[in-house]
Amino acid sequence: MEQTAKNWWQSGVVYQIYPRSFADSNGDGVGDLPGITEKLGYVASLGVDAVWLSPVFPSPMSDFGYDVADYTDIHPMFGTMADFDTLVEKAHSLGLKILLDYVPNHTSDEHEWFVESRSSRENPKRDWYIWRDAKPDGSPPNNWESYFGGPAWEWDEATAQYYLHLFDRKQPDLNWRNPAVREAMYDAMRFWFDRGVDGLRIDVLWLLVKDEHFRDNPVNEEWKDGDFLPSRQSRVYSEDRPETMEIVREMRSVAEEYEESRVLVGEIYLPLDRLVAYYGGENLDGVQLPFNFGLVLLENWDATSVRKLVDEYEAALPGDGGADGGAWPNWVLGNHDMPRIASRVGEEKERLAGMLLLTLRGTPTCYYGDEIGMKNVEIPPELAHDPQGKVHTSYGRDPFRTPMQWNAGKNAGFSDSEPWLPVADDFGEVNVEAQSGDPDSMLALYKKLLGLRRESSALGLGTYSPLDDAPDGCFAYIREDGEEKFLAFLNFSEAEIEAPLPDGDWVVEVSTRPGREGKVGGSIEMRSYEGVVIGAR
Repeated sequence: MEQTAKNWWQSGVVYQIYPRSFADSNGDGVGDLPGITEKLGYVASLGVDAVWLSPVFPSPMSDFGYDVADYTDIHPMFGTMADFDTLVEKAHSLGLKILLDYVPNHTSDEHEWFVESRSSRENPKRDWYIWRDAKPDGSPPNNWESYFGGPAWEWDEATAQYYLHLFDRKQPDLNWRNPAVREAMYDAMRFWFDRGVDGLRIDVLWLLVKDEHFRDNPVNEEWKDGDFLPSRQSRVYSEDRPETMEIVREMRSVAEEYEESRVLVGEIYLPLDRLVAYYGGENLDGVQLPFNFGLVLLENWDATSVRKLVDEYEAALPGDGGADGGAWPNWVLGNHDMPRIASRVGEEKERLAGMLLLTLRGTPTCYYGDEIGMKNVEIPPELAHDPQGKVHTSYGRDPFRTPMQWNAGKNAGFSDSEPWLPVADDFGEVNVEAQSGDPDSMLALYKKLLGLRRESSALGLGTYSPLDDAPDGCFAYIREDGEEKFLAFLNFSEAEIEAPLPDGDWVVEVSTRPGREGKVGGSIEMRSYEGVVIGAR
């Protein structure tokens, strides 16, 4: 029996845009909303279903929009509210949904709520943020560390207390134990839903609630020099607290106030058993899509490691796992916080990675530029912007936030002026215009895969079953829905291999390598690092 999606996001594909870097319409070197609107035709032509915009709210840009100064307006750098409404209208006319970033853990220190909160200990909004007395020796209340380096506490001389900031000192954490904070933040959600926004990607969802006793975090005994610095503590008291799920369920209730329920996508960097808890258990009343970063964090890109990751994730999902019930999976290869997939896995495997993303069961999220093979760009220290990168130079995020490469013209067609970050040296060859006319390009591969996925209920909603008889170095699986069936064979090895095929008539639908087409039977010979999708005939 063929499955039918209850919601658009189950069979849909999300495309993330970093607004500062997508398209500059006014020549100031920074991307904006009108620029994005102008390029929505291109986005729709890819075959994706939704656009997720990183923050566009008013902000002093200490963390490039993740320090929000007003949750219900647009930063003038990106345009006006009228520009936003135009973008939503244009997107919907093209069949695209719009998702916004929602940053509930912290605000900017320039938000009017925090200005009031720090004005005096007696201010009604004092308890909207997390304030604590110093220890007797004047040191911070506990040992919690900021993700951007140093203590997570900042001393306020005027009121003689510390406030908590798990990120930059200009990003004070909200107190989600305060009911007034919750209601104000839920009203912000409703503001955008009422304007036609189709969903929210919720920033650092697992950090919202902190230990009520503010106990010290223990040392992470597995941490060693060279590891990600913020992970040297086991953050058991500063994040992923049990009370967080109550808030997640309240957010879901807000989303379901609308006739067509809005989708909630949660940013959650946690081990698998904790990640899937944010679906809300067997009731599935949490976020619909807790972001699965397994492929982003995977160290070994080989067939054995990838299959192990996929199978463990599938087994961990609560519910019966079907499109009409059970938790729905999701996958992502990269984002604004993580190195680009092409730089992580290399040219041999970047096409395999794209095929994997778009043929696994679940909702894929594509990062802008990955569809043309954009790579990390080396940013000279004097041009760096990212506050995290200025503290931890090896963790700077500027290299994967660089301007979209549209053509071989000035500044890769992104802007008439000097861009806020430099464009890649390879933009003359790696750009949309050049690849649009090349049937063997990365862009052509993405369009083929997205087109096949859109036409196929098996790839969009069908079951996933690994093939155990695949040869060493090959990850193979079946996607099936009713009478429709596809096989995916991904050769992660340098060797040429021959993979057996189930009985039946098969046709190669898409290959990551040129020159592959026609019927196959019995087995299929695969070139090094080749991926193929084969359909039943």
